[in-house]
Amino acid sequence: MSALPNCPACNSEFTYDDGMQYVCPECAHEWSKEAAVEEAGPVFRDANGNELVDGDTVTVIKDLKIKGTSSVVKVGTKVKNIRLVDGDHDIDCKIDGVGPMKLKSIFVKKA
Repeated sequence: MSALPNCPACNSEFTYDDGMQYVCPECAHEWSKEAAVEEAGPVFRDANGNELVDGDTVTVIKDLKIKGTSSVVKVGTKVKNIRLVDGDHDIDCKIDGVGPMKLKSIFVKKA
């Protein structure tokens, strides 16, 4: 298997190296090697600007009402082993006493 990235235009796996750029033989798309490095994926940051990664432990910085119930996730609640996802909410996690939750990264800080 080659270590070359797939084509960003058509997702073809048959890309090849042509000097300072990559070329897709199927759709003829060309892109620079620097652009391929920059497209690593989204970077998730907490309320203080620290970068979050999968498996981090975070602390809730604001009381969060749980939609559909009268329960609240209190300030200072520690959430262990988070998983980062794309979408409306950035963090999938399991909070002790509450259950599985989806949180936004702006309401947590890295512990």
